[in-house]
Amino acid sequence: MKLFFLFLIISFLFSGCSNRGREAGASSVTGPSILVFIPGVVAGSATYEMLEEGVRRAVDDYSAANPAANPAPTITVIEGGFNQAAWEGQIMTLAASGNYDLIASSNPSLPEIVSVVSRSFPEQKFLLLDAEMAGNPNVYSFRFNQREKTFMSGYLAALVSLEERPDSRRIGFVAAQEYPVLNDILLPGFIEGAQAVDPGFTVDFRVVGNWFDAARAAELAAGMIRDGVTAILPIAGGASHGVVQAASEAGAKVVWIDTNGYGIRPGTVIGSVILRQDRAAYETTLAFLHGTLPFGTAELKGTADGFVDFIDDDPDYIAHVSQTVRDRQAELVNRLRTGVLLIDELGR
Repeated sequence: MKLFFLFLIISFLFSGCSNRGREAGASSVTGPSILVFIPGVVAGSATYEMLEEGVRRAVDDYSAANPAANPAPTITVIEGGFNQAAWEGQIMTLAASGNYDLIASSNPSLPEIVSVVSRSFPEQKFLLLDAEMAGNPNVYSFRFNQREKTFMSGYLAALVSLEERPDSRRIGFVAAQEYPVLNDILLPGFIEGAQAVDPGFTVDFRVVGNWFDAARAAELAAGMIRDGVTAILPIAGGASHGVVQAASEAGAKVVWIDTNGYGIRPGTVIGSVILRQDRAAYETTLAFLHGTLPFGTAELKGTADGFVDFIDDDPDYIAHVSQTVRDRQAELVNRLRTGVLLIDELGR
């Protein structure tokens, strides 16, 4: 009877997951087995698309370079959906199965979840991107310098704002929700970037309440614009497109992050700071397959390492942003790329 109820519990926890299948080198006898856990869904999320693509490319390249490896590594991709409260139970179930040599994922909330799962399944190995968790001998974490990302965004937003409205020292930030990384790193970095242009800049900060309500985000952005904001940074998932729509209708500007957003609305999106999630996933997965991934450590990489960058060669950026602004932005970005300017992620 106890086994029956245990089966029911596991089935319930796992029912929220979408299993997209073991699609690389599957066989009855398997080589290293990698699970990619998506805390959300892949479709429509460039970040998670890059995660999956990087892991797949690493497996393909490893297999091509090691044809004698038999059987080959396998990949399973499981989408956890948008209910964050369900992720811990899903990951617990996946670890309990014992089917995966490595569980790879990406989200700042995962260290707290993995710390719980590891107490029950201490031998399960994890690769966590965009997260920090040091000291666990079976967990490797890799995080991007998020403060550099929003510093560059705030700097550009301030430059554009000054050009559009020389009398204004006010830019906007629309967030999906408040959480520690946003409050402690992302928002302060954005403010610091703007104030590096002019110490008088302030930030109009507003919260949508979720990651999908584009109509609400558009309403918040429109209110900002009415109050004099001319450049906005959205960190709101799918809701960010509402900010773009409102800015387009009002003639305001948007700075995009994590992926190349110029093509979303050319002339409205006037800057893109990207994270090289695909490269991080590729290099760390390849290291795992070669047995060299330094489990137990937490690494931080930024612009000088090539994992955070500003896209300055896109035709839409060149066409819609003045040479004066582009020259000043280039000065900042080049200082970060060469390591002349170092921005501590925690603002110490």
